[in-house]
Amino acid sequence: MMIRRLVFVMIFGVAVLGAVPGRVVAAEVGSRVPVPGGAFANVTAPALKKMLEKKDFFFANVHVPYEGEIAKTDAFIPFDQVEKQLHLLPTRKDAKIVLYCMSDRMSTIASETLVRLGYTNIWNLQGGMVEWRKQGYPLISGSGK
Repeated sequence: MMIRRLVFVMIFGVAVLGAVPGRVVAAEVGSRVPVPGGAFANVTAPALKKMLEKKDFFFANVHVPYEGEIAKTDAFIPFDQVEKQLHLLPTRKDAKIVLYCMSDRMSTIASETLVRLGYTNIWNLQGGMVEWRKQGYPLISGSGK
């Protein structure tokens, strides 16, 4: 009987926490991806959408060629030029930096590069702009940047 009550309380607690709007839960953030020098975190499109509501991070599009962007993007840095363009990034290596590209292939490479260079708070949009659009979120398009 006591175990049933405990299980009920635990399930109820999880349900209540999951219903709180605006929270980014661990399942939405995704997995930590270990790479030489440390790790970066994958983030889902719904979690990033919530994070952008109270943006507290540097947000960079690393896709080449330019094929659009997500609103509130701070910089456009080609994935294969990240190491040469560190001056565009926050100077603190513990600053939260979220990277994205079209599919997440280029942003994964850029994330690995930044971790190798000592950055410790790197996030990667899982599925990139393709997944962002699939979730029904808008992209800003342009003739190029």
